Amino acid sequence: MKRMRSPVSRKTSRQAVEISALNSTGTRIPRMAIFLVALLWSSFASAFGLTNSAEWPVTDFKNSSVDFDEILSGGPPKDGIPSIDSPKFIDIKSASEWLQDKEPVIVVSGSKSSRAYPLQILMWHEIVNDVIDDVAVSVTFCPLCNASIVFDRTIDGVQYDFGTTGRLRRSDMIMYDRQTESWWQQFTGKGIIGKMNGVTLAQIPSHIVSFGSYKEHHPEGQVLSRETGINRDYGRNPYAGYDDINSSPFLFRGKTDDRLPPMERVLTLRSGDSTLLFTLATLKELPVVNTVFDEKPVTVFSFATMNSALDKARINESRLIPAGAIYDSTVDGKKLTFELRDGVAVDSETGSTWSIFGVAQSGPLAGKKLQQLDGGVHFAFAWFAFDPEAQIFKQ
Repeated sequence: MKRMRSPVSRKTSRQAVEISALNSTGTRIPRMAIFLVALLWSSFASAFGLTNSAEWPVTDFKNSSVDFDEILSGGPPKDGIPSIDSPKFIDIKSASEWLQDKEPVIVVSGSKSSRAYPLQILMWHEIVNDVIDDVAVSVTFCPLCNASIVFDRTIDGVQYDFGTTGRLRRSDMIMYDRQTESWWQQFTGKGIIGKMNGVTLAQIPSHIVSFGSYKEHHPEGQVLSRETGINRDYGRNPYAGYDDINSSPFLFRGKTDDRLPPMERVLTLRSGDSTLLFTLATLKELPVVNTVFDEKPVTVFSFATMNSALDKARINESRLIPAGAIYDSTVDGKKLTFELRDGVAVDSETGSTWSIFGVAQSGPLAGKKLQQLDGGVHFAFAWFAFDPEAQIFKQ
């Protein structure tokens, strides 16, 4: 029988990245100090173990579906990257005082309202526990995988609150719920250790677009406030240069797939056990794509742009990348075919114009909404680590 070892640190942690930013007072820390702190933490974690009862008194580590050898310390301890549990929101006008039009935001729309969660804030917190139109959600962002995923945090009528464990698996954040202290893989939304092992959170559709696109199409929408109760340099990217196409993933011990550069961003479409990946490099050349997947007509919109959150030290100075989404191209039983005209998506059948959010803005179909199908944008290495059989779209 294979012996399961406690998930301990084996490398210099991402604390070298996290701390590069700031200490608790907002002062820059010298690089040598960053390295020494990371090294000390790694040594401490290895000696003391990351499953110690003082930190995880409730977690049932015997109930696990993963190999503990895959789990590494990310650097910060439990809740060292603090989730936002009582989020405050402001209107578009107020947010415009500090949020630039091209900066990326995660957009979640409820039955009556919509909210935008700037990545300049999620970068430092990774999880926001919120309630939108009576639906309890966790808005999550793992910078190392570029994975922005929104989950319904109600399971069998019980609301769960999520925090950060400070651990990584395949370079992806491991979350935990505060009710049972079970550990969850953010990339898959699946419980991997503890009482909730094997339970999967339902994913809620979301868009990652520019703030400008959000305020144009959701002028009455709300924006997550910088008033988080935590002192952080919001707007600065502590992972500067991380998404360079020639760089390597951080704290990733698995084998990368040679079909794509590890740091290539991919927009994902999944049906059953099949996955189709659209590289953002392809979508930059093809801002509107009409294709068929799993016998269903689908359309990809990527005609809008936004700043990369992981390029320059200041997010609003970063290069522009496509903002993409995938939709079922059938409306009222009729298949539509889309094309780009003067920077606007138009369907050939009725001449109606469509927004990046899949909503008809004008024409005979004004007000109609396409069903969103994509699973978000991620780095290729991360998607292949959890779904190695995924296929890549080729025109």
